[in-house]
Amino acid sequence: MQTHQIRAKYLAFFQKKAHAIVPSSPLVPENDPTTLFTGSGMQPILPYLLGERHPLGTRIADSQKCFRSQDIEEVGDNRHTTFFEMLGNWSFGDYFKEKQIEWMWTFLTVELGLDPKRLYFTCFRGNAELGIPRDTESAERWQSLFRSIGIEAAIGEDAEKDGMKPGERIFYYPEKKSWWSRAGVPANMPVGEPGGPDTEMFWDFDPTNEKKMHEASAWKDEPCHVNCDCGRFMEIGNNVFMEYKKTDTGFEKLTQQNVDFGGGLERMAAALADDPDVFRLDVFDGARNMIAQLSQNEYGKDSKLTYAYRIVLDHIRAAVFLAADGISPSNTDQGYVLRRLIRRAIRYADFLGIPQGELSSIAYSFIMPYMDAYPDVNMKSVLIVGEIDEEERKFRSTLANGMKELERRLSRGQISGKDAFDLFTTYGFPFELTEEIVIERGGKIDKEEFNTEFKRHQDLSRTASAGKFKGGLADHSAKVTAYHTATHLMLAGLRKELGNDVHQAGSNITEERTRFDFTYPEKVPRETLDRVEAYVNAAIAAGATVATTVMEKEAAKAAGVEGSFWEKYPEKVTVYQVTGPDGTVYSEELCGGPHVSTTADIAAFGRFRITKEEASSAGVRRVKAVLEED
Repeated sequence: MQTHQIRAKYLAFFQKKAHAIVPSSPLVPENDPTTLFTGSGMQPILPYLLGERHPLGTRIADSQKCFRSQDIEEVGDNRHTTFFEMLGNWSFGDYFKEKQIEWMWTFLTVELGLDPKRLYFTCFRGNAELGIPRDTESAERWQSLFRSIGIEAAIGEDAEKDGMKPGERIFYYPEKKSWWSRAGVPANMPVGEPGGPDTEMFWDFDPTNEKKMHEASAWKDEPCHVNCDCGRFMEIGNNVFMEYKKTDTGFEKLTQQNVDFGGGLERMAAALADDPDVFRLDVFDGARNMIAQLSQNEYGKDSKLTYAYRIVLDHIRAAVFLAADGISPSNTDQGYVLRRLIRRAIRYADFLGIPQGELSSIAYSFIMPYMDAYPDVNMKSVLIVGEIDEEERKFRSTLANGMKELERRLSRGQISGKDAFDLFTTYGFPFELTEEIVIERGGKIDKEEFNTEFKRHQDLSRTASAGKFKGGLADHSAKVTAYHTATHLMLAGLRKELGNDVHQAGSNITEERTRFDFTYPEKVPRETLDRVEAYVNAAIAAGATVATTVMEKEAAKAAGVEGSFWEKYPEKVTVYQVTGPDGTVYSEELCGGPHVSTTADIAAFGRFRITKEEASSAGVRRVKAVLEED
């Protein structure tokens, strides 16, 4: 079964269980200041887990594109990737543990046909000090499902300390491994934060335990269990049961108990192929074969070459999807990560012996496996490949300049760790390349000194970026929410004055101001901005009602509802409307974010004033505005 078939089978399975299938959200999250990328399937769904009403109801499923930049350094083994797809299904106060566990059992063992004798499960052990009981319901439900096919599955207590005992297939683990909240373990959760126990699913790649028993194994003297690092087991999915909320006195049950399932598509495919190396999956076949052809090196024959293969495969696939979502290589934020991916891929492509300029051939090899699920990857293929080619050209130039500087410093004697860091930050010259050249010349670099300089640089960067975010809302406080609604009113005013070709192109809203980008080809006169100001203040003074309505997407478009990027929305959409007491509609847009209930709430923060208008980029203008007391 190919990867795209697993994705389709999963979505069809949950569609039959009355779930609405929603499209993947972009890799750049909207209205989430906490992260640069969408790193989990749960991330775009979080508002609905916290009580906001989803326009498609209480049962949702999808396959979400995800990217985790923190995993860049982990890539090179057989299971870590920076880009991946997360299969997800959610219940917002609808079904709970019993149905979810039964459905996942059926999907894994019947729909995919995985051997239940190779499946293992973990459950929450409980925390008596915090008054949170162990999740016996989940453990006993898995046990009964094993029993229904004639397998007596024992429940283990301390597998991480004592190893697995014969017959044990279900294990209790402490909260570090079996609890989910945005803050981590229960003790770290702030008051008001929701969370709950989870139950994870594992596949056993080595049921005979031969690798574990091998004398050369790095883990031969450690107890083997499903959460150990020996490589025998792979987590393929996780059910989170969000049923608790932190209070001043401890934990209490939420009124809306939710299910949040996330399963790695590639990991399920690896289990189905019974091969822990995800880079052998069909989605990598074309690119892997292309690298073999270009480099004349076979995958899997040599550990160093295989390591390089995996980095090129992962980084170019991730670059394809990041570029498809509109990210360009740069020195800041998401663009910096994309630049790093491409440049790191170039380094390892050189190591493999791939000719210069051929990364685009590898990138094209990822178009076909994803063109049906993600048509935009195909539609933007020329743009994507152009970005990769241009970045390679720039990096080649950077390498040439860095090489000159390296030779200059080598002529003066030994290269220090600080020298290597200067070459990295000033010339973009990778440490690995500096180290490799220095060793070839019979020298050695103090890597600890390099790491010290690098950490100092990271600390300074983190300090400089504290409180900084790329776009959307800084938080959901009352003032930010007021600014958010006022920003929508401003867009309505701009469209009224400048025409219906004006659309949102980005926003950045804090408690101090709103910054808003919109499509328009020329400078907006001050007198026009004054009329937009007057429009917003009139809506505020009217004490207009702010409400949301769930509509069919096509009906919303036909009704003239304002919105950008319609293709990313599901078939039913949330439409926000600002309507005055006399029936005047001041604003009507697609938006699922937080808003005031009446524009009178905005008036509490003062009068709306546009303070600046300037160019943002070609064809895009930027305005800044504040709410200030008269």
